[in-house]
Amino acid sequence: MLKEIYIQNLAVIKEAVIPLTNDLNIFTGETGAGKSILINGINAVIGQRITKDIVRSGCDKAVITALFTELSPEICGKLDELGISHDNEEITVTREISADGGSVSRINSRTASAAMLKEIGSMLINIHGQHDNQILLDSEKHMSILDSFGDDDSLLEDYRDSFHELQKTARQLGELKKLEKNNIERRRYLNEIIDDIGELELEEGEDERLEKEYETAKNSEKTIIAIKNAVQAITGDEAANDMIVSAEQEIAGYTDSSENINIIYERLSAAEIELADIASELEALADKIELDGQRLEYLGTRLNSINKLKRKYAEDCSGLVKMYDEACREIIQLESSADEINELNSRKEQLLHDVTEKAKLLYEHREKVAQKFTEQVTAELEFLNMSGVVIKVRHEKGKLTVNGMDTIEFLISANKGEEPKPISKIASGGELSRIMLALKSVIAKKDSIPTMIFDEIDTGVSGKAAQKIGIKLKEIGKVRQVICVTHLSQIAVMADNHLMIEKHVINDRTETNVTQLDMNGRVSEIARIMGGDEPTALMLDNARAEIERASKY
Repeated sequence: MLKEIYIQNLAVIKEAVIPLTNDLNIFTGETGAGKSILINGINAVIGQRITKDIVRSGCDKAVITALFTELSPEICGKLDELGISHDNEEITVTREISADGGSVSRINSRTASAAMLKEIGSMLINIHGQHDNQILLDSEKHMSILDSFGDDDSLLEDYRDSFHELQKTARQLGELKKLEKNNIERRRYLNEIIDDIGELELEEGEDERLEKEYETAKNSEKTIIAIKNAVQAITGDEAANDMIVSAEQEIAGYTDSSENINIIYERLSAAEIELADIASELEALADKIELDGQRLEYLGTRLNSINKLKRKYAEDCSGLVKMYDEACREIIQLESSADEINELNSRKEQLLHDVTEKAKLLYEHREKVAQKFTEQVTAELEFLNMSGVVIKVRHEKGKLTVNGMDTIEFLISANKGEEPKPISKIASGGELSRIMLALKSVIAKKDSIPTMIFDEIDTGVSGKAAQKIGIKLKEIGKVRQVICVTHLSQIAVMADNHLMIEKHVINDRTETNVTQLDMNGRVSEIARIMGGDEPTALMLDNARAEIERASKY
């Protein structure tokens, strides 16, 4: 419950301490006295956007502090999750708005983000202003209203989990299919590489080795002839070896008489032996060289194939081997992508089936909720002096969305015998206020938000209808804390805690005060609302009688 609000330097409110009770709290005051500022202050402490213009002129900052007590287990659990202490099941929430536009928020003196304030605030307070009536005019909001009444989110949460999984799977499948479309040509190219290069079973550096072997094989015959000529030159007629022998014979008789001739003779003998060895090795080498025409043809054909691929892919032999290996790896990945597409297709079909079945269960659940909803809202509307109004929930099946397969719209018939039509085409401002109050009333029995705020719920109503609204607010106040800003005496007399907002000029500055009224104060304020600033004794008596009569509800 919102136990107390402290406001400092907020627009025309210089300073105010506002005590609140757990039941029906009514704020009244003349137009322009500052009632909307109070709502802005409450909005500030629950994380709503507040501009620097709200800071009192000439002041550095505005400060709003709210004390919340009797916190529910759900709120305590959320505070624990956020790491915020809550001794005695109460917290203070403070929002400081600087004149330069900055803002600082605290929960129990701990700095808190606006997101934290919103999260906690949404569990503490539900504010209904005039603009909220527009929700009734937007059929897209009707489903959330019905679900709030249903008080069981398990089916919807389970459905949404599956629906989001379906969306995720569909996105993944779409992305893979888009890639697959681009990969068709890529796969064709990779398969061409694998077929071309794989057929040759290339090895790195093979082209260089084959070229050397091919050149050697091609020149084998010339090589043999050259070797034989060389041998002939060494050993044939008038060959080098015979000339060396002749030279030896010419100087053999002079080796004893000349040391130098002896040395030359020995060198000639060594040369004769060396030439004989060379001739022998050349003959052996010639015997080893084979003239294999088939091998030469094979080498030429393979080299031609390799060189053709080298030109086609602009790579050397090592580059072709690397290209082949990379193509093999990539094609495996592409094939696995195709397998993944098949798996995702199967998963998508299964999820679509699951989502459809869960959507059907959700539809059936909402059908039952809609029946109870119309019964209870109709009862509330009858109480609120709208007994001729018929409300109906148009519930149809449509395409699957994050909210199910349902389309929901509230229809009303303002006059007996007329077909129900969309609220936006039928309801007046006063009817909208009462319909929204009826909705809030039935939903209040379902949700766990402890505080409900109604800002000018009395728009467009008067007389008996206003009285019924007051009685309904008092009734809600028995199960929830209700804070209401009103201009109508029929509602104000129902207050369990009546606070008056009034404006004064002090030292040429406007200031707004908030006063908790006792019985005499209430009588005077109710008389003012009923008859003007200078009520007569009769008006005062009437005001007191109305307050006493309202106390019986």
